[in-house]
Amino acid sequence: MSGIVEWYRNVLNNGQDPRTEGWFLVSSPGPTLTIVATYIYFCVSAGPRYMKNKKPYELKNTMIIYNFIQILLSVYLVHEGLMAGWLYEYNYICQPVDYSYKPSSVRMARGVYIYFICKLIELLDTVFFVMRKKDRQISFLHLYHHSMMPVCAWIGVKFFAGGHPTLLGVINSFIHIFMYIYYMLAAFGPHMQKYLWWKRYLTTIQIVQFIIIFFHNFQMLFTSCNFPKPLSFLLVFNSGLFIYMFGSFYINNYVKSKDKQSKMTKKSKTNNIVRITANGFISVNGNSIFDEIANNKSD
Repeated sequence: MSGIVEWYRNVLNNGQDPRTEGWFLVSSPGPTLTIVATYIYFCVSAGPRYMKNKKPYELKNTMIIYNFIQILLSVYLVHEGLMAGWLYEYNYICQPVDYSYKPSSVRMARGVYIYFICKLIELLDTVFFVMRKKDRQISFLHLYHHSMMPVCAWIGVKFFAGGHPTLLGVINSFIHIFMYIYYMLAAFGPHMQKYLWWKRYLTTIQIVQFIIIFFHNFQMLFTSCNFPKPLSFLLVFNSGLFIYMFGSFYINNYVKSKDKQSKMTKKSKTNNIVRITANGFISVNGNSIFDEIANNKSD
């Protein structure tokens, strides 16, 4: 047991990125894990129990402001990631972490840290779902994604605040611009639904995101790049898992549901049996055509 404790202390103290040492919430994984554990407990147990006999909170203005802030943060992170490395200095095949204190390196480290803070703030996405009783949207995929991202981001800012994996943050933040635009528009009310036809494409670009991250890190496992292969493997595994889960979500919600709806429509049409009765009247499903018209009008 003492050996494990010693190894843990050695990793935290000797493996850390010196540039982020002492930054808020970075020194130990304890605070982040506590926040994530509290988040899961609230969303799965405490929150639903609290809301059981309450009416859903509207939170319209809160949601609009929250999503607008998230859009601004995402734009900032994309800009910082590109300007600090990926637009000029970084190599897409192999990019080791630059632990120096040159301006672009420190700028990237700061961007990684803000990305980590954003992942913690994004836990409010689910909290708002709970408060608004949008339980159907709190899926395992949603909880897993929101729980894992702060932990992975903490590992990044603690040990590797720069380098190869930061492309994930740039792409993820870029997609979040559109995701939070969608959420902000939806928060204005039902009258905006006609402008939100592109929801399914958000899932599509998220899947594309994880495919890019998968191959971007997969090729690192077979190169001599000066970057920890265990971290590359973790990113490959996690992105592969997200490809599977988001892909399953897409198929179930946009492919199978469409086929099911099409079959139901076809079935409803074939169920309308039209006959001409002996007295010359037209009947539909055994009813007089006049009864059918009356029924439709009453509906």
